[in-house]
Amino acid sequence: MEKLPKIGIPIIIVAIILIIVLAKSAVTIDSGEAGVLFKTFGEGVVVDEPPMGEGFHIVAPWNKVYVYEVRQQELFEKMKVLSSNGLEIQIDASAWYEPVYNDLGNLHQSLGQGYLQRVIQPAIRSAARSVVGRYTPEQLYSSKRDAIQDEIYEETKKILEKQYVQLNEVLVRDVTLPNTIKDAIERKLKQEQESLEYEFRLVTAAKEAEKVIIEAEGKAESNRILSASLTDKILQDKGIDATMKLAESPNSKVIVIGSGKDGLPIILGNQ
Repeated sequence: MEKLPKIGIPIIIVAIILIIVLAKSAVTIDSGEAGVLFKTFGEGVVVDEPPMGEGFHIVAPWNKVYVYEVRQQELFEKMKVLSSNGLEIQIDASAWYEPVYNDLGNLHQSLGQGYLQRVIQPAIRSAARSVVGRYTPEQLYSSKRDAIQDEIYEETKKILEKQYVQLNEVLVRDVTLPNTIKDAIERKLKQEQESLEYEFRLVTAAKEAEKVIIEAEGKAESNRILSASLTDKILQDKGIDATMKLAESPNSKVIVIGSGKDGLPIILGNQ
């Protein structure tokens, strides 16, 4: 009975050591994450093997595992940049990015877990300054937002090409100009719109006038042809036809008194 405690103490110590070793050796990687293994007594960061995937892993207690989020992430930036004429413009932009999965070891070795601040933010800021500097405030305010968005994306992507980071999209959410410049641009755009509307009314009026002239010329030509074709004989025949129709009407009483011009009778109705 006296020997049991002496035997139990080493077992308890061993159990405690095992629990500590297992606790330091067990690594759980959550959904959307991956791990980079660092071998303390080996070659350091493991770069020639795929990163450790999701789930439970056992590693040597003297090694370390650095966990990275490998899902798409968003960086929101408010940047003050200069336009082509030196005016300060504020750009609100978002960048969608993620680390290149199979290069996670290289990313950790070269940039570490602070890669967002080390390369992505400087890259998008540099690209934004470069792109916005090519345009005037008026272009940025009206017609060039999609263009600068695409150009910032392409330039940022080029900078990050060898940084083990994948850039998925750059979205320009807002372009803010100084109030004085914004008001001046809006006045100018309003004047241009009014000018276009006035020109449209002038063109419409000119077309209407042209239409009236064409119709008048057509009617005049029709009358000229008709006048040229109406001889005295034709007029006399038409007069006789009209007289006969009036005489045949049951509502008229025909009285012939002498003769009218060109030998036609004069018809007086009972009205």
